[in-house]
Amino acid sequence: MNWKNKNVLITGISGFIGSNLAKKLVELKANVIGITRTNHKHSLLFFEGINKKIKLVNVGLNDLNSLIGVLGENRIDCVFHLAAQVEVGIGMTNPYLTFESNTRATYTLLEAIRLCGHNVESVVMASTDKSYGEYPSNEMPYKENFPLLAKYPYDVSKACADMIAQSFANEIFKLPIVITRFSNIYGPGQLNFSALIPDLIRSSLGYADFEPRGDGKQKRDYLFIDDVINLYILISESLFDNKEELSGQIFNAGTETPVSVREVFDLVHSKIPFSDYEQIVKKMEKRHAMGEISVQFMSHQKVKEYFSWTPTIDLNSGLNLSIEWYKKYLKQGQK
Repeated sequence: MNWKNKNVLITGISGFIGSNLAKKLVELKANVIGITRTNHKHSLLFFEGINKKIKLVNVGLNDLNSLIGVLGENRIDCVFHLAAQVEVGIGMTNPYLTFESNTRATYTLLEAIRLCGHNVESVVMASTDKSYGEYPSNEMPYKENFPLLAKYPYDVSKACADMIAQSFANEIFKLPIVITRFSNIYGPGQLNFSALIPDLIRSSLGYADFEPRGDGKQKRDYLFIDDVINLYILISESLFDNKEELSGQIFNAGTETPVSVREVFDLVHSKIPFSDYEQIVKKMEKRHAMGEISVQFMSHQKVKEYFSWTPTIDLNSGLNLSIEWYKKYLKQGQK
């Protein structure tokens, strides 16, 4: 598939993944249309001037008529649905916002595509490993055929959106949809400092104090942003050309190498030492994280089988690349 002059819609384009995806698609000569409700400029999209090379549209994802207008006016070929309320903690304090942002917005967008998206050839939906809920560590990694056991608001909101997407991809509506569930994504442009890795890097560089939210024993799988963007592009291209086989499918991706929060903390410390390392460790040992799944990591065997994809950037290399980017970003007074 040639991306040149393809009309691509990205929801959540000012976010971490959306900005990086827009950057790549611009390089591939696609016409990128981004939906955003965010007015602040603290985004890779603006920091690297990507916004000047794309078209931004300010509409709500719960506004069906506006979405129909965007799809029709721009004759959208491909959709990447990345917009979401992504913070687990906000899900605990504001479940209504979380369900509105993650569940209602999904069925509204898909209904708009059903009603007027006659040109749309691929829809790639970003879900999460948290849709699976908690499984015993001896049953891990998560595989695509695992039943969804989501329990907490954020997790449930994404699991519901996944099931809704599959209902739009069924034999009745036949929308060309693939659902992606990736492990924790990190790298340049991630400005949600409630996420572990950007929080650690910012703190190690002296721009904040790191406050542990748990005892450091939770294990996660970390996937570098460049690997994610390459896989999104690959999935969309494949879906565009092979709807019959791929529509309605779910694909996991991760490194299959989970590490604990404490291990990530120590790895960042080995690169940029924390001046208060011992105090942080003592705090960490006394904390218990509420609403957090203890072990999460993904199998990538299915994406390897279908797309010959495996991650190329390990955590050590990814952290080095991330640290260099944050040094530049934070030095310019961005926080």
